[in-house]
This record gives sequence, C-alpha cells and structure tokens, in this order.
Amino acid sequence: MHEETYVEATIAGLQNGIIAPVDEDTHVSAGTLEAVLRSAGAAVQAVDEVMTGTVRNAFSAMRPPGHHAGRARTAGFCFFNNIAVAARHAQAAHGAGRVAILDWDAHHGDGTQEIFWSDPTVLFCSTHQWPFYPGTGAASECGEHGTIVNVPLPAGADGAMFGEALRTMVLPRIAAFRPDLILISAGFDAHWRDPMSDLALTEADYRWATERLADIADRECDGRIVSLLEGGYDLVGLARSVEAHVTALLEPASCRIQDVIGSTPKAYTAACNPRTSGQSPAII
Repeated sequence: MHEETYVEATIAGLQNGIIAPVDEDTHVSAGTLEAVLRSAGAAVQAVDEVMTGTVRNAFSAMRPPGHHAGRARTAGFCFFNNIAVAARHAQAAHGAGRVAILDWDAHHGDGTQEIFWSDPTVLFCSTHQWPFYPGTGAASECGEHGTIVNVPLPAGADGAMFGEALRTMVLPRIAAFRPDLILISAGFDAHWRDPMSDLALTEADYRWATERLADIADRECDGRIVSLLEGGYDLVGLARSVEAHVTALLEPASCRIQDVIGSTPKAYTAACNPRTSGQSPAII
C-alpha cells in the first residue's frame, strides 16, 4: 500500500507540529499528526466492527480525507489513504478475498487508483467531474487487470446523469465482482451547493446511490459496507448529504426506493414515513 519509508517520513515530519505546507493544497499544524492517525485508525475500527458482525455497516466522519494519497505522496489534503487502509486491513485481518470500492467524490481518487492499479482483488470504481483536479480518471484508465472503472462526468452533471452512470457502468461491475466487502469513498463535494466542484447532485441522489449499494451488499456480502468521508466543504450540503447517506445505511430494505434518482429529499421522506410505509424511521 504506502511505502514504508513514506509512512515513516510522514509521521516524523508531522511530529514537529510546525505549521507549514506539505504541498500546494496540503498543510500541517500542531494537531495534524493525531488527526491523520485517528482517521486511519477509524477506518480500521470500522472494518473490524463490520467484518466481525458487531454492526452491519459503518460510516466514519473523518478528517483529513485520504483518496488522493498515493503510495509515497501526499496530495489534495490527504496524507494516508484511509480507504486503502480499510481494504488492506479487511483482507489481511479478516480474510476478505475481494473488496469493491466506489468513490463518488467530485474529484478522482488518484491515490486509490495508483495503489490498486495492479491488484485484481480490489475493484475501484469512480464517478467524478472531468476534466478536473487532479487530472486523472479518464475512462481509458482501466488498470492492469481491468479492475479500475472510471466514469467521468462533465461540469453541470446532475442526479440523472450520475444515476445513469451508476446503473449502466458501475453497479453491474460491483455486483459481478461479488465482493466480500463494499467500501465507499464518500465525498459529498459533488452536491450542488459545494464550491469545490461544478456538479449538481442533491442529497437524494446520495441516498439513492447508497440504497443501490446496500441492495448489492445484501445479496453478495451479508450487507457489509464501510463508508469513509472524503470531500464535502459546504456545511449545509455536507450535513444534508451525510444525513441522507447514513439514513440509507440504517433503513431496512423494505424502505428503499427502487427507481428514483434526482428526486427531492421530500419524496424519500414521504416514502419512508412510518404512517405510510409501516416502517420505523431511521434515527441518526
């Protein structure tokens, strides 16, 4: 995953607590080392809880994010690649043979792609604005074993385009891969309110996508999903998106809406209202 010398150098460099930029986007301060280690540790704990059956699925609200961190480089606010840590821990500690990752952050998870480029046991799928930072993620980038699936979205893409991309190019690949665990690099900066992208998703789109992954997880891996926070910089959009995402993780299968994408959150609320659906609402 990360080169040992990179891990050692990163930890040593952060221990001094000096406020300084590591690169153009990635800065450090006195609390950075603790935050970096706690984020990676949260990924490990979430995998442990899910793989041992303590919980069915998990969402970790961590910062800093991780999907831009490569084998030996920091980038884009990222130091250690939390989703890669989660995947490797699931395999090494819990015997997961195949792990599927969906990254729906507005920015391509170039670090994750780099780490798993030659690994047939990890399927990495990404939807992202393109062309855009970090400049990778073309549809032609498929990995050494065809286990990289990039679905670039143009600026202005909305929930309908996002949903079509998942339906036709991503979800079938994840289902066919038959994963033992599904991981989500859950960046919410593709929300229409977010200043860090030009995409136009709503919280309802994230809920729909989460429900579709939960459908696959129920069929293939006993519902096992671990979701780790990546981007998301508008606090209102982030809060609404996380609420929708976690609600979908908590709700029973009978409360999932099957064929709605790009609808308003109000439609989902009505469908899952206990007075009309007979289901207890998810409490966050």
